[in-house]
Amino acid sequence: MAEETKTLADLKDIVTPPAAGGADAVASEAGAVTPAAEPVVPVEPKIDGKGRSYATGKRKDAVARVWIKPGPGKITVNGRQLETYFARPVLRMLINQPFAVTEREGQYDVTCTVKGGGLSGQAGAVKHGISKALMFYEPGLRGALKKEGFLTRDSRVVERKKYGRRKARRSFQFSKR
Repeated sequence: MAEETKTLADLKDIVTPPAAGGADAVASEAGAVTPAAEPVVPVEPKIDGKGRSYATGKRKDAVARVWIKPGPGKITVNGRQLETYFARPVLRMLINQPFAVTEREGQYDVTCTVKGGGLSGQAGAVKHGISKALMFYEPGLRGALKKEGFLTRDSRVVERKKYGRRKARRSFQFSKR
């Protein structure tokens, strides 16, 4: 059987005019009227009774519970200031990236608790939590945060040690004699 190619002119006469159901309705072959497009429903912000937005961020073995609310930009981690908990400037820069991308620096107070992992993993978990909480507080920021990859959980974890090996992949030193 030979394939029949159709052009746009051939397809124009297939389209049927809208049924009596309205301008935004399309008639199906069975005769039922179905809406052409669903109306776009704006996403509501998720804010609790205290005016905060909550999210959980994860990285390696670290889990961060993050609350954000409008304020002068104070960041508290496990009851301590950001500068004392994360002494390395690289980790502080990593945590402030979501605010820099969305141009919201100094507009939100952040309170978070972090458990597990090391400092680098905890900083990544706080960054992930801040990004998600910002998206919940202002749903319009989702595009900018998603484009930078801040909403994706970095799933890389330490590889387990295998039986008969010295580490995960390192073998014991070979001895000929």
